[in-house]
Amino acid sequence: MHARAVAASTTALLGTAALLFPAAPARAAEGSTSPLVIAHRGASAYAPENTLAAVDRAAELGIRWVENDVQRTRDGELVVLHDDNLRRTTDVEEVFPGRSPWKVKDFTAAEIARLDAGSWFGPAYAGARVPTLEQFVHRLERHHQKLLLEIKNPELYPGIERQTLKVLSNEGWLDRSHLAGRLIVQSFSADSVRTVHELKPGVKTGLLGTPPVADLLDVAEFADQINPSHSSLSPAYVSSVRAFDGPHGSRLEVFAWTVDDARTARRIAGYGVDGIITNRPDVVRRAVGG
Repeated sequence: MHARAVAASTTALLGTAALLFPAAPARAAEGSTSPLVIAHRGASAYAPENTLAAVDRAAELGIRWVENDVQRTRDGELVVLHDDNLRRTTDVEEVFPGRSPWKVKDFTAAEIARLDAGSWFGPAYAGARVPTLEQFVHRLERHHQKLLLEIKNPELYPGIERQTLKVLSNEGWLDRSHLAGRLIVQSFSADSVRTVHELKPGVKTGLLGTPPVADLLDVAEFADQINPSHSSLSPAYVSSVRAFDGPHGSRLEVFAWTVDDARTARRIAGYGVDGIITNRPDVVRRAVGG
């Protein structure tokens, strides 16, 4: 049973979906019965997160899917960085000591390009830079990898959805082959995900978080995935999500984050998730395959 067939169901019935749909087996993904393994911010247990070095390390480990985070500079450049400020993963306090609180949106792309984004992780990565989105997708293309892109803090960057899609289009990432299986755009903001879907309906999208089952019918109009923290998951919730069809006519998928140990990976895989996002993709892959 799928959402399109039960649109007239009441909210109360939706709330009991967890009882009506038994736990599903792990969904076949890319020819495998194991969940996809996605390198969180690149292979970020082994290289500084969201850098080209982390992309390279994921490629060395044979990981096809890479997750990243996108934010915008003061002069409108999209850069790959998780936090909305530069303090944790760069030397911004040393380079620009008078610019507190060091928000990404207060610095130009040229200023951010001067920062060391690797030394905090280890001396071997000294001099690594914060990549632009263009640089990041170029590196993925070099390795024939795939991208799970998170639009971070969209409320800080009005219009970032359209701009992200424009960059992806300019770099060839909105052609048929990429849309068919190499790109997913996600966000914690339902409004942001909805905007991406409305601007470019062919793009596969994911909503981060754990929306109530009663909200899934609405979410399924614009999101192909529900991507929650692994700590919030249960087999019943995964089954409830996958009872709905997304905007492209396929069952909603579930990518769980962030799982870094084998025992948790096996447990979450047993819930029937479609993907596991991890800082240690080699550990998770050994545990669950994929």
